[in-house]
Amino acid sequence: MELVAGCYEQVLFGFAARPGEPWTVTPDFTNHAHTASLSAVAVNSKYVVTGSRDESIQIYDMRKKVEHGALLQHNGTITCLEFYGTAHLLSGAEDGLICIWNTKRWECLKSIKAHKGHVTSLSIHPSGKLALSVGTDKTLRTWNLVEGRSAFIKNLKQNAHIIKWSPNGEKYVTVITNKVDIYKLDTASITGTITIEKRISSIRFITDSVLAIAGDDEIIRFYSCDSQKCLCEFKAHENRIKDIYSFEREGQHVIVTASSDGYIKVWNLDLNKVGLFVVLLAVANHLKDLLFKGGGYSYKVQKTVLLKNSDHRIIELLRLEKILKIIKSITILCTFISCIFKQF
Repeated sequence: MELVAGCYEQVLFGFAARPGEPWTVTPDFTNHAHTASLSAVAVNSKYVVTGSRDESIQIYDMRKKVEHGALLQHNGTITCLEFYGTAHLLSGAEDGLICIWNTKRWECLKSIKAHKGHVTSLSIHPSGKLALSVGTDKTLRTWNLVEGRSAFIKNLKQNAHIIKWSPNGEKYVTVITNKVDIYKLDTASITGTITIEKRISSIRFITDSVLAIAGDDEIIRFYSCDSQKCLCEFKAHENRIKDIYSFEREGQHVIVTASSDGYIKVWNLDLNKVGLFVVLLAVANHLKDLLFKGGGYSYKVQKTVLLKNSDHRIIELLRLEKILKIIKSITILCTFISCIFKQF
């Protein structure tokens, strides 16, 4: 499995993660292809694509560990990237365009003027036939990907900055500042609203009915989409959380979180226990004050800390055996990070 993250310092980091007791995380590759900070990351079975404020999309071949090329269709910061399977990629940017790419030949099949302002977020339906997008023109747009045209436009009261389909595609959510609106697909109407105190930076469907929410603080919160009640919350980092990713492995729900504190953490979530049970499986890396060049250091468990917090426990595995030379006071902080595990 591969853990992939981007940062302010224009660098893409790759880590090989191996499940076990405990999980091990070792450096695999780095790529410095951009001239500005990374703003979006997506991955399929072979490629990692990264978007940046330099207005380009860079392609990296994970199998060969080489740069594969660049996509230069957009004129503005790349704001969102999402693969559908191994054949297609969708990209959105501040130029208001959504581009549909063929990933076999890496050609642009369709360039759509999607929003009058920036495209802030997009999400592809599990069927691959529909996509949703939101932008700074206060609209939510539904796209027919089969015909490459707009299917529906909904006006919003404010600009949404995140949109996401549920795993079964029967509902979707939009995020406006600190508020999550839950929509039902067949009626396109709001069925519930979740509000937290801080601005929301990332959301992730753990199941069709459980939503993980991270904001501009250190807390991960799990909410029921049906009742809109908080099921559990816990302190995951020492600084604001930038992104969440999750997947299932052998019946186990695994969550990956990335924060401005420079840490990427892997958690196990037990949905069957009252109040939820969260265990930290591994700490991928501490990026602060380190310049990573790949292969220069490895990890081993140094100590285990047991903390108690309401109905759950966090077992923190702090691992760091050998590090590269600290380069003056350079600080590498995680920005928009899409953490994705891929089983090879």
